[in-house]
Amino acid sequence: MTRTDRQRWLLPSHLAEPGGSGAARPRRTVRDWIVDTSLFLLAALVGLVAADTSAQYTSEAVTLFDQLAGALACCALWLRRRWPAGLAVGLCLVNLVAPVAAGALLASLFSVAVRRPFREIAWICALAVAASVAQAFLRPDPTTGLTLSLVLGFVLILLVTAWGMLVRSRRQLVEALRERARRAEAEAELRAAQAQRLAREAIAREMHDVLAHRLTLLSVHAGALEFRPDAPPEQIARAAGVIRDSAHEALQDLREIIGVLRAPDEDGEGNRPQPTLATLGALVDESREAGAEVVLDTTVDDPDTVPAATGRTVYRIAQEGLTNARKHAPGTPVTVTVRGRPGEGLTVEVRNPAPAGPVPHVPGSGQGLIGLTERAALAGGRLAHGPAPEGGFALHAWLPWPP
Repeated sequence: MTRTDRQRWLLPSHLAEPGGSGAARPRRTVRDWIVDTSLFLLAALVGLVAADTSAQYTSEAVTLFDQLAGALACCALWLRRRWPAGLAVGLCLVNLVAPVAAGALLASLFSVAVRRPFREIAWICALAVAASVAQAFLRPDPTTGLTLSLVLGFVLILLVTAWGMLVRSRRQLVEALRERARRAEAEAELRAAQAQRLAREAIAREMHDVLAHRLTLLSVHAGALEFRPDAPPEQIARAAGVIRDSAHEALQDLREIIGVLRAPDEDGEGNRPQPTLATLGALVDESREAGAEVVLDTTVDDPDTVPAATGRTVYRIAQEGLTNARKHAPGTPVTVTVRGRPGEGLTVEVRNPAPAGPVPHVPGSGQGLIGLTERAALAGGRLAHGPAPEGGFALHAWLPWPP
């Protein structure tokens, strides 16, 4: 049992029950039983005092009537949670002829002030004041003057009603705070779920961008060794070296990603630096060493001035373009064009002609382009891809480069 469950008996029934505010008859808590019993005993005590005072100057029949009316009024208080307004109206009429019901009337007015809206409270209190005034004339108390009786009745009704409205406002405040806490908790869970989803997407996108390039090199050179077993030893050795280096680089990249997942709060000591626009030349050289014909055309004289996030996005776009050209148009020349300057943005284009012959379908194609589109959008840019007008395939992206 939690601490909240142990203290649930301290709350009113409509606050203790999870759906109490919308339930027709929430079960009484221990606190409700204590409050109801206390009000019943207090009303009975007031009734006994009033009956004892009234018996001094009334007949036995009237005294008996007062006692019966007071007992019924006190017993009726157990219905105040179910019918607060109706009970208050009925006790106003009883109090008109039986002063011993005054205690029960005050308790019912308190219940009305706690549970009903202000407009209903106002007219019921007006009815109670009118009944109190009429009762002072119909059943005057010789021990107190008329003026004192009128003032005392008005003040008691006003105090009890104000107390009930104060309790009602406090309960509304508690309900509002609880609802705000539930809403904040739900929003926090939603934000956490969204953050996890975004993190998973970022990890999947990064793993695809990092590993697809390496694994494509492995596939191309492994396929060359498979279909050309009679190749010269120099070419076989070169292909084996590329396979070995690509496998080593892929494993190293995979270790870094797993290391970040295992210890996301640690600093990046020991990890290789993230690629930027300055490392784009190394990517092109790597593709050339693998046997691809790649032309790099850039007008950015100082790549280090490009923001790191923008340069990393350009690198990933060029990497994906080279990977797709190697998979879908092997043997064709690829042109990587980078243009831009601060304030105008940075454009990158990867273009290759159509392959000379049929190319087998590669499973899982298109996922990298979807990830690149999302990456460019997150960076504040845009990306377009598709068949070029003169044939082949073109990948074009624009990224912001602030002045």
